[in-house]
Amino acid sequence: MPQRNLRPMQTGRTGLAALTEAKLWNNPCWFAFRFNHIALRYNSPLYAWVQKNYGLTRPEFIVIYSLGLLDGVLARDISISSGFPKNTLSRAIEKLCRLELIERRADDADRRNQTLHLLPTGRKIFDEALPKFQQFEEKMLSSLSPRERDTLSHLLAKIVLDTEDWTTEIDG
Repeated sequence: MPQRNLRPMQTGRTGLAALTEAKLWNNPCWFAFRFNHIALRYNSPLYAWVQKNYGLTRPEFIVIYSLGLLDGVLARDISISSGFPKNTLSRAIEKLCRLELIERRADDADRRNQTLHLLPTGRKIFDEALPKFQQFEEKMLSSLSPRERDTLSHLLAKIVLDTEDWTTEIDG
């Protein structure tokens, strides 16, 4: 196993809890800890804000966010790209349709499929929420140079693209 517990140069920050230091520098699962730590500190406040301001759960907002980025996709595509189970997204989609934030349309390429589309009220929610997500991400990345951000983006994209080959089952 490559040596991963070497500490970077001192940052001048003090007060890191002993367990956090252990998880950072003495952890055989260093990537998973760091990734989850960052994701939770991003997701928790933002999705609490979405719940408070729009009354939407995280899966519901994930559907809106996905359609805000690329309108007209299938529920299956949102499930694959977000990692949420199909049944969780199905419930979210049903609610969003009832609230008239999105709608289903027959897919031109395959009439058996239904594409999902943002309605004006759903688009308004996306447009209002997106700057909050962008501001928080900018805060998260503020300690990185533009070159470090590019490197991080490419490395994480490489891992994300590889997840399609991962099994969702743990043996034993």
